[in-house]
Amino acid sequence: MKILIIQNKMIGDVLTSSILFETLRKTYPEATLDYLVSSHTAPVIENNPFIDHVILFSKTEQESQKALFNLAKRIALNKYNIVIDVYSKISSNILTYYSKADKKISYKKWYTKWIYTNNIKRINATFGVKDLAIKNRLSLLKPLGINEEKAIPKIYLTSEEINTGKSLLESYNIDFNVPIYMISILGSSKNKTYPFKSMATLLECIVAETNGQLLFNYTSNQIEDVKLVYNLCNRATKNRIYLDLFGKSLRDFFGLTHHCTALIGNEGGAINMAKALNTPTFSIFSPWIDKATWSLFENNQNVSVHLNDFKPELFKNKTIKDLKKDEQKLYKNFNPEDIKPVLTQFLTTFN
Repeated sequence: MKILIIQNKMIGDVLTSSILFETLRKTYPEATLDYLVSSHTAPVIENNPFIDHVILFSKTEQESQKALFNLAKRIALNKYNIVIDVYSKISSNILTYYSKADKKISYKKWYTKWIYTNNIKRINATFGVKDLAIKNRLSLLKPLGINEEKAIPKIYLTSEEINTGKSLLESYNIDFNVPIYMISILGSSKNKTYPFKSMATLLECIVAETNGQLLFNYTSNQIEDVKLVYNLCNRATKNRIYLDLFGKSLRDFFGLTHHCTALIGNEGGAINMAKALNTPTFSIFSPWIDKATWSLFENNQNVSVHLNDFKPELFKNKTIKDLKKDEQKLYKNFNPEDIKPVLTQFLTTFN
């Protein structure tokens, strides 16, 4: 038995879809389980014991039809029995079709249903079901007779990575007896990023409440925006920010976050990765992102806020398209003073 799962999308999506492997392994202990993902997301599934092979979908396949069809030919040679297409876009439609697998599973779309042997209807967000990102993925296993209801994504760190993260923190004289907060300072895009001045206000709240040590999660090419947020903070908060201490790779970020008290900031991949490391999270949703889908595993350890929690009247009769168009206006209504009481309550859990 050979099974391929396709999820050539963003880091958070690749991590979340990795839950399928542990569940499949229980049913098919001897099967070969392969995962096709975008190249830049591969570190998030490194060391996963349930994945046999990782197939990389590079920028070349993304931009070149010839390269895409060459990849499809290579996949066909693997003779997969089952292909599960979680991505369900043109590129993965093509890869699935040419795989010639006996069973091809994806989400139901009228224009691609002919490609797949099983088309699964997504659970609609308006139903108010929590953890939809998990439930919708697990629903893809139902044609295989697997009716799992719960699963938690996991990131697998080596002891060396954990020790390296600790050594890096020690080299900056981080005090492990004082809270350490990793801050998801920027979203994956501008329309998923809490306004800088408002974010600075929340950082000041964290320091005032806990005297915590703040690390920023960012890449080197984002430094100018990071400095803009930093410069909006008061002196006391700046003194608690370790601006030069950050993970230079995803695996470095994991090693640092493992030692943090919590990760706080913009909802997105960093939040999902922290949850997979069992690090507590406080996430701020972009107004146009559906909270029911991505507010995974909400409890005292994982808390999130959305503008809809405070001002539901702004969302009445609005589609996602409407909200995305008005996201800057909506962000202006997302007052940090509304968030502070919820954030303060979250912080007291760990002090």
